[in-house]
Amino acid sequence: MVTLSAPAKGERRQSQRPGPGGRGVARPGLGWALPATLFFALFAIVPLALVAVLSFTSWSGLGSPTFAGFDNWTALFHDPVMIKSLWLSVLLTVLGVAVQTPLSILLGVWAAGPQRNRAVLSAVFFIPLLLSATAVSVLWRALLDPNFGVPAQARWLFGDGNLLGTRTGAIGVLVLVGAWQFTPLHALIYQGATRAIPTVLYQAAAIDGAGTVRQFFHITLPQLRNSIITSVILMVVGGLTTFDTVLILTQGGPGTDTTISAYYMYQKAFKGFDFGAGAAVALLLVLVATAISLIVVRISGYDKMAGTKEGL
Repeated sequence: MVTLSAPAKGERRQSQRPGPGGRGVARPGLGWALPATLFFALFAIVPLALVAVLSFTSWSGLGSPTFAGFDNWTALFHDPVMIKSLWLSVLLTVLGVAVQTPLSILLGVWAAGPQRNRAVLSAVFFIPLLLSATAVSVLWRALLDPNFGVPAQARWLFGDGNLLGTRTGAIGVLVLVGAWQFTPLHALIYQGATRAIPTVLYQAAAIDGAGTVRQFFHITLPQLRNSIITSVILMVVGGLTTFDTVLILTQGGPGTDTTISAYYMYQKAFKGFDFGAGAAVALLLVLVATAISLIVVRISGYDKMAGTKEGL
C-alpha cells in the first residue's frame, strides 16, 4: 500500500499536467520567458529609460546633452499648443474608437459566417491592411485634392472641395483614413473570436426562438468582451501615436488645428532641434496611453475576471 504524504511546511508543490504517457510533466520554468524578456528590455525598456533621462536635459543634437532639470516639463505644461495637441490626440482617439469599433465588430462577425463569396470579399476588404500608412496617406491626399480629386468633381457635395482647409474637415478626413486602413485589423480579431464561440449556444438559442439580431446581442457580443477590450486598447495606443498620416495629409494644419502630440514632438525635436523637449512630449504620450489603457481595463472589469480565472 502506497501512502501519499502531504508536502512539508514551506515546500511548494510543483503543478503538473499529464503528459503523452500519462505521467506528470512540470510546467515550463521562467527560463523559457528569458529570451522574450531580454528582447523587450533591450528594445522597449532601455529606450524608454533613455528618453526619460533625455527629457531632463537640453540637447540640440550636437555635442553633449546638458542637465536642464524640470525646465522642459515646466515649459511643456505652459505651452498652449502642447495642451491643445494633447486634447486633439485624445479627440482623434475617441472618434477613432467610436467609428472603428462597431464597423470592425460587424465586419468580423460577418466574415466568420458561412456566406457565399465571403472569403473573396474579406480578402478584398483586408487589402488596406497590407499597405503602409505612408502609402495610404499619399493615396488619400491625391483622392481629396481640391483641384483634381473627388471633391473637385462633386462640388455640389463638398463645396469648394478643400476638405483639409477647415478644422472639421481635416479631423473628419483623419478619422476616415484611419478607419479605412485599420478597421480590417480589428475585424480580423473579431473574426477569430467569433469563430471560437461554441455553436451549441446558437443552436440552443435557435431552439428557444431567438432570431439573428437577438443572438448577436445576447450571445455574440458578450462572448466578444475580451476581444473588444484588446481591440480598444490597440486603438488607443495607435490613435495617440498617429504621426505619418498627419505629416502627409495635413502637416498639423490648418494652423495648429490638427497638430496632435506626436506631430508636435516631431516639430520640437526634428524641426526645432530641441530633443529634450521632444523627449518630454514622447514620455508624456507614453504616460497618457498607459493611463487610458489601465482605465479601459479597470472599467471593463477585465482585471477582476482574469483574477477569478487564475483562482479557479
